[in-house]
Amino acid sequence: MLILTRGRGQSIMIGEDIEITLVSVEKDKVRIGIDAPQDVVILRKELCEQTEQENKKAASSDINVLDKVQQIFEKK
Repeated sequence: MLILTRGRGQSIMIGEDIEITLVSVEKDKVRIGIDAPQDVVILRKELCEQTEQENKKAASSDINVLDKVQQIFEKK
């Protein structure tokens, strides 16, 4: 991981067209501004992790449902 020190109002560039600006710092929170092309997806990491967990849960639920349906048909 690259770690940089930036002051309020300073920016970093990712590639040629993504700019991340440090807007403010208060206690344990940092506000950042991101300028990026509209086709770049920007998500909070915790939302990505939550979605991934929900997708895994949904996928495993489908397998359980299919197993139960199979058991019902095997009994008949």
